[in-house]
Amino acid sequence: MRLITIEKLSSIPKYKQIVLSIEVAIAEKRLKRADKLPSVNKVSLEFSISRDTVLLAYDELKKRGIIYAILGKGYYVKSVEFSFEQRIFLLFDELNIFKEDIYTAFLEKMDNKAQVDIFFHHFNIDMFRKLINEANGNYSKYIIMPTNLVGAAAIIKTLPKNDVFILDQTNNELKEYPSVHQNFVKDMYESLLKGKKNIEKYSKLILIFPGFKEPIGMVEGFEKFCNQFFLANEIITSFDNRIINKGEVFIIPSDRHLVDVIEKSKSQNLVIGSDFGIISYNDTPLKKVVENGITTISTNFIKMGNLLAEMILENKKEKLENESSLIVRSSL
Repeated sequence: MRLITIEKLSSIPKYKQIVLSIEVAIAEKRLKRADKLPSVNKVSLEFSISRDTVLLAYDELKKRGIIYAILGKGYYVKSVEFSFEQRIFLLFDELNIFKEDIYTAFLEKMDNKAQVDIFFHHFNIDMFRKLINEANGNYSKYIIMPTNLVGAAAIIKTLPKNDVFILDQTNNELKEYPSVHQNFVKDMYESLLKGKKNIEKYSKLILIFPGFKEPIGMVEGFEKFCNQFFLANEIITSFDNRIINKGEVFIIPSDRHLVDVIEKSKSQNLVIGSDFGIISYNDTPLKKVVENGITTISTNFIKMGNLLAEMILENKKEKLENESSLIVRSSL
């Protein structure tokens, strides 16, 4: 692995990128006391930058007591005891119980080994752009939850490539970045496949998919399952003013729509799990007890936070699919 990396398109000055590279290499023990640094000429030629830029970086490291120079020989590591603390920029879409689980697990696993600043873009691309532009160059790692925001990938690519990690949702535009993510196509399809015997008791599957926050992969997995087994199905964007027909199964990513469906079933005197079925998304303690138990498709958000922290602490660059499963309860 290179000791020094420079992103030409980054807004961070190149000399600062050199300084940060050396600091990170020492913190990760890829450079030890008395190790020799690449020569000024070598760095200059490798990255097509001026010698003055490299000298500026090395001079800053000298002033901080991290390296020293031997005339005619080069630059060497003087101290590995400097106060380098990782600063992590964590950009979530919104705060809810699931994101809180990720955040709490991440902090516990990091065990105070980094300063973590958390921000929220609330599914607003202008806010997303503003927060990333303001953070660029001020952090050693950037953890981004891009959701399904159009244009997010181009904004993310303004950050130093080697310092970016993608969380929860990824896509082809972001495939070059390490990630801990859900595979929504696979998760939806395999969960419905697991519950197929229960689902076959009903006559129609209905996915309530507003499409604002929800990953499009849910739709792809839903359609794949229904088409494979020739099941009657429908995708709707809202539950407003809808009548529940006996034999229908509602797949509901939004908890707000879950409440709407349950309230409507009460007004129609329908029995959940008998007259019609419900499959909710993302498990909570409340769903274990509401209406004798709501069936859910859910990933392990605590594990997601732990995996992310391990990746940061061990400097891994992997693409990890977080496990998801169907939890069958009385509503199916």
